[in-house]
Amino acid sequence: MKSVAIVAAAGIGKRFGQDKTFFPFRGKPVLLWTLEALEGVDGIEEIIPALREEDIGQARELASRAGLRKVKRFARGGLERQDSVYNALGLVPPETDIVLVHDGARPFADAAFIKGLIAGLDDVFFDGVVPGLMPKDTIKQVNASGFISSTPERKGLVAVQTPQVFRYDALMKAYGAAMRAGFYSTDDSALVESAGGKIKVVPGDAKNIKITAPEDIIYAEGLFKRP
Repeated sequence: MKSVAIVAAAGIGKRFGQDKTFFPFRGKPVLLWTLEALEGVDGIEEIIPALREEDIGQARELASRAGLRKVKRFARGGLERQDSVYNALGLVPPETDIVLVHDGARPFADAAFIKGLIAGLDDVFFDGVVPGLMPKDTIKQVNASGFISSTPERKGLVAVQTPQVFRYDALMKAYGAAMRAGFYSTDDSALVESAGGKIKVVPGDAKNIKITAPEDIIYAEGLFKRP
């Protein structure tokens, strides 16, 4: 089956304090770690990064220097993450079977982990597969005034990661419906759910962290120093 990966990397890094897309980690920009992981997955035929227009030239040069043959086209980032992914979906060939959506700032998902997610979509009952981890902390629902309104049972909660893997038709249908309705979410699987799709959650990877704040770099360094 033909698989294409979309990499959402058009964020401005407000919480990080600077552009995290090209932030150097162990001699390589964060984005390059992400692209190289996807490049190493045999089943993926093309990688389409979505970036701010002013970053596309730099990313193109980065991919070329690294010899990434699967990075062939770039999508323009939008105002929101969802807009960026939607723009990238417009470049996905219609004969595609599977689309992966990954965060550019989640650089440590290795090839074996990604292959497992794709394999999880073999069951025809599911429209998508997402990795998730049970939260270690108790989660509180808080109202607009800052008061706790409820405490959900932790047993039934998962914190989802990317890459998320979807059947092409299901994802295109979900994005089309969401964009027409003006429904936005920071999570792609939420759009597929809202369109009636069935999503399977599989075990995530604790090392598959997202670089969001400066302390995440410190944590990432610790991961590499472990035996």
